[in-house]
Amino acid sequence: MSDALEHPLAAAIKPLLEAVGATQVAVGEARPDDVVLEWDGQAAVAVRLPHLSSALDRLLAEMTRQFDGRPLTELDRWEKQRVVALLEERGAFTVRHGVETVASALGVSRFTVYNYLNRQDGTKTG
Repeated sequence: MSDALEHPLAAAIKPLLEAVGATQVAVGEARPDDVVLEWDGQAAVAVRLPHLSSALDRLLAEMTRQFDGRPLTELDRWEKQRVVALLEERGAFTVRHGVETVASALGVSRFTVYNYLNRQDGTKTG
């Protein structure tokens, strides 16, 4: 195949790239920080990873999809606690200003998000 974006590997990884916010680029257009994937020993597709700053936005959009597309501010307390737990599992609070961003998206205070996180830590076993 002449175009790397038509390569079978490109089609196979498309859902994964969409889920993590990455994009495919032609191997010849790859930058040093792109990841070049090989197929049968030949460079087939280059993957450009997203900037970390957009990761939290993607995670929040995913939370909206998981909760039937409802705005996160309209979720009840239990659902908001679940959102915080899911975001914690995915590392959302390692991003600078993560707590503030999540609090704003949920329509709660930073203190409330910290309470949800502390409650979660208190219920973990093991």
